[in-house]
Amino acid sequence: MNFIGILVIALGLSMDVLAIAIYKGLKLPKADLRSALIVGAYFGTFQVIMLFAGYFAATAFSDSINSFGWLASALLFLLGIRMIIGSLRGGSEGKDRSGSLHPAKMIPLTLVISVDALAVGVSLALLDVNIFSAVAVIGITAFATAVIGVKIGRRFGKKIGSGAELFGGIVLILIGIVLLL
Repeated sequence: MNFIGILVIALGLSMDVLAIAIYKGLKLPKADLRSALIVGAYFGTFQVIMLFAGYFAATAFSDSINSFGWLASALLFLLGIRMIIGSLRGGSEGKDRSGSLHPAKMIPLTLVISVDALAVGVSLALLDVNIFSAVAVIGITAFATAVIGVKIGRRFGKKIGSGAELFGGIVLILIGIVLLL
């Protein structure tokens, strides 16, 4: 998979991050640059952790799953459907309604949002992708998307939150179909 493919996956994964970051921007008492950077650091870090976890779990069992190349497509397809359903239900699950940046609030939130990165990590192992460059692109994209999302949330709020997640789900489904073909 080339850089463009990884970037498209990164953007797809970042759509639920964008939706939650917009929501955080709405709820934070002061959505300044420092707060936006903190939110970005949480999401970027947890995307990276979950990608590595999925990748290394899949490579540990690669002998038994090499014949299931279609699994990468299926995982992306299912993640896309989950994101679309979440957007139609009014946004991502696990939203923190307090607007707090405290680790007790942010860590569970970022874990829930980063579960899809775990499955993408498995998919990347099945596709034999350079995990370090893929993780760098996806982590930086998640960080930047979160920072931008907090700022957007402060300005535009509820108008676009679930729409970003819907778009991300569609992108992941399309990537899954392309990989299958």
